[in-house]
Parts: sequence; structure tokens; C-alpha cells
Amino acid sequence: MKLLKLIANLGYGSRKEVAALFRAGRVTDADGEVLYADDQVPHAAVRIDGEPLDPAPGVTIALHKPVGVTCSTRDQGRLVYDLLPPRFRLRRPVLSTVGRLDRDTSGLLLLTDDGQLLHRIISPRAQVAKVYEATLAADLRGDEGALFAAGTLLLEGEKTPLAPATLDVLGPRHVRLTLTEGRYHQVRRMFAATGNHVETLHRVAVGGLTLDGLAPGEWRVLDADDIARVFASPPSS
Repeated sequence: MKLLKLIANLGYGSRKEVAALFRAGRVTDADGEVLYADDQVPHAAVRIDGEPLDPAPGVTIALHKPVGVTCSTRDQGRLVYDLLPPRFRLRRPVLSTVGRLDRDTSGLLLLTDDGQLLHRIISPRAQVAKVYEATLAADLRGDEGALFAAGTLLLEGEKTPLAPATLDVLGPRHVRLTLTEGRYHQVRRMFAATGNHVETLHRVAVGGLTLDGLAPGEWRVLDADDIARVFASPPSS
């Protein structure tokens, strides 16, 4: 791919705007040699104003989503894309969230521009585990673990029972729940079905991938080993 198109697709500007970067001599290689719009050089060798290019197409990002941030490009208020460099929203192909966390849920969120990987992760066949920790408004009644594991729980307004889920009790009102599907507000609705209410909800892992020390609002680019961890078993509690 020619450099002009590559850089425009990374969100640095329209083709006209990127062409102006070339004319100004702001696009160089690692040694400072000026590059031209129709050059074809390795992605890692390109610099804009002396800085390496953003990650190449095919990127996957792990983000620690804070409470109060929405997984959307259109909703009002603070969006997950506001936590990334502004040009990331302009990338082509589009950088999409892999599933969603609602506004009041924090924790590990993946974003990717790799459509095949996205569908592989969210496919019911993959059964990629999502691990959440929740605090509840009331004490557990004691039968929630068996109910969630049975694969018979039917949420209000649905006709298909939930797949079995694993509940680990961390305290009278503190639990860890592992799911292999991602229905709308699933964790909150599961506890609502038991007469309880989720007060705080935090996703700690997707498959074997965890936040690895990311603070709220921080993000990092995943490598091949990280992607493999997404399809591995979750870490033991």
C-alpha cells in the first residue's frame, strides 16, 4: 500500500491533509530521510514529525474502561474513544469494541479493527469466558451458584435459557461470575432474577487475558501472545 493511503487510513487526516504532510517534509524514515506519497516502505520505518506511526491495521487494544464511559461512537457524554488518541476514531478499517460494557460497568474492554478476530471472539462457538466481579445490594440467599450452573435460568422477556455460568462467592455480597455468552445486561439481570441488585460490576478477564495492571482509562496494544490468551481459560480466582 502506498504511504499516502496508509497514513490516511490510520486517521492522520484526509488524503489532501496527508499529502500536505509529505509536501512539508514531515514524513521521514527512521534515519530522517524524507519519504514521498507513493513510496512503499515498512510500516515500522515510517515517522511523522520524528514519531513512529500508530499501530498498523489489524490492531487489537485492551482498555480499562472506567465507570461513566459509554461503548459507543454516537451517544452523548464520555465515550471509550475519548480515552484513545483522537485519530483512532478516524481509522479505516474502523476500530470497534468487542462486545460492550454498559455505562455503569468498569473493567477490561477489547477493541479491534480485525473483523475476523472480532467475530471469532464473540461467536457462541468460541465460548470465550468473560469474568466479572460484582458487589450486591443484599446478601446471597445461597442457591444462586446452583441456579446459574444449571443452564435453565430464563431471563425476563427471553425464550432461551442461559448457558451454565460459574459463581464463586467471595463474600456475603461479593461474587465472581464467569459467563460464556454476552446477553444484554446479563449479570445484572441474572441477579435481578434472584431478587437481588448489582451495585458495582467490574470485568476482570476475557478468557485468560486480564487487565495486567492497567489503571482506569489506560490502554495497551495486544501482541500475538495476548490474543492467544483471550482464547485460553480464565485465571483461577
